[in-house]
Amino acid sequence: QVHLVESGGGLVQPGGSLRLSCAASGNIRSIYTVFWHRQAPGKEREMVAAIRDGAGTNYADSVKGRFTISRDSAQSTWLLQMNSLTPEDTGVYYCNAQSQGAVDDYWGQGTQVIVSS
Repeated sequence: QVHLVESGGGLVQPGGSLRLSCAASGNIRSIYTVFWHRQAPGKEREMVAAIRDGAGTNYADSVKGRFTISRDSAQSTWLLQMNSLTPEDTGVYYCNAQSQGAVDDYWGQGTQVIVSS
């Protein structure tokens, strides 16, 4: 079992930056892929970034060059650095961890990001 807790959301002006954290506890060694998803008001949830086995990454086209997903040196927290934020980045951001082959699938409770002047 893995427990995920997101933090770092908040209100930021357009052009600003935020760093989201996803702290994992439990059977961390079982985690193979971590995703950050977001859900904007009135829209479906979308994947924005993924990191596999602590190395390979993927990004949604809308965030490429602005967002960076990483794993911290302690190996128990996954980060999403978000730069050059726009109002279109507003939404609830969720951390999602999967074991290899997606046999196990875990979600955090989400953290709200609001980009507004």
